[in-house]
Amino acid sequence: MMNFGNMTGWGMGFWWMGGLVMMALFVWFLYVLFGRGYNGSRFQQQTAREILSKRFARGEISKEEYNNMLNSL
Repeated sequence: MMNFGNMTGWGMGFWWMGGLVMMALFVWFLYVLFGRGYNGSRFQQQTAREILSKRFARGEISKEEYNNMLNSL
């Protein structure tokens, strides 16, 4: 008759590694979800003035257009 009460050896000896891998994957998931590159502005919307300034900086609009749009805000 086989004795299943004493599971030592190679059969059950590596189960702890599976738990360790699962824990590492969970921590990595939390890091990707919440931590990477968070500078406070990740979940905030940009204001209209910021969007307008970025468009002007990229050269999408001229200075006159920028000033007109800024005055209308």
